[in-house]
Amino acid sequence: MPYDYWFKPTKAIKTKDGIKAQSKRGAFAKSWWAQRWIAALERLVDSGRLSRGRSYARQGQVLSIDETKDGIAARVQGSRSTPYKISINMNHFTDAEWGKLIDALAEQAIFTAQLLAGEMPQDIEQAFERAKVSLFPSHRSDLQTDCSCPDYSNPCKHIAAAHYILGERFDEDPFLIFRLRGRTQEQVMQELRKRRAGSDETEDEVEETEVVIPLEEQIENFWDVRVPLEGFAVSIRPPTIEMPLLKRLGEPNFVPEPGLQSVLSSAYRVISQKAIQTAFKDITEES
Repeated sequence: MPYDYWFKPTKAIKTKDGIKAQSKRGAFAKSWWAQRWIAALERLVDSGRLSRGRSYARQGQVLSIDETKDGIAARVQGSRSTPYKISINMNHFTDAEWGKLIDALAEQAIFTAQLLAGEMPQDIEQAFERAKVSLFPSHRSDLQTDCSCPDYSNPCKHIAAAHYILGERFDEDPFLIFRLRGRTQEQVMQELRKRRAGSDETEDEVEETEVVIPLEEQIENFWDVRVPLEGFAVSIRPPTIEMPLLKRLGEPNFVPEPGLQSVLSSAYRVISQKAIQTAFKDITEES
């Protein structure tokens, strides 16, 4: 039975200080992980409420959205004078599930490097699959949502509006999804470092111990090349992660929007390209 049978449709009270979605039309969110979050919502909510939720998000009907110890709390202005209270929570992984996940992540050094640089690896879901857990909501039971509005449907349009705004928050902070699953970025990275350190020590133990000759016994051969230059290989390629050090340091609070990374990113790209062009130019000239 349709919602309109029980409740007469009313217009939302317009707001001035609400959070307006950056998306004015078309798809919400930019990053692949934020788009996956939006896609999870769109599998769970009927098209009518989704459409109204998008309109609410773009009109600025979401007054606030905050992270709590349990998940997300939001306020959405509807047709009544008192804004509706929204909660969006996800099931936390157990310690055992997190342990399996960290083990799977630690197997790939690139995952650790990208996470340290503040990026969500494109293939990270493979690690979650190996750990038999899902990063994003895959079933209705993965999400606990609630709204103080009279709509019998859950999720309603108010929850949908908050969900869309939350999706854009994921663009800014990819590790929000980790916190919703029960661990902070710092906790995840600390465990990854421990796993990687243990892995490196094991690999070192397997390798044969190199005989170290005291320097005073090598004076005559000090200027000799121990390894033929023909066997010395150098790999020249763009960095796997752009601006890793800048991303690891984070945005300084004294730089106005759009932020230091945005200002320096074009310079970093140009310098990297010029360095590679110069290197290959020298190689071509020598050959």
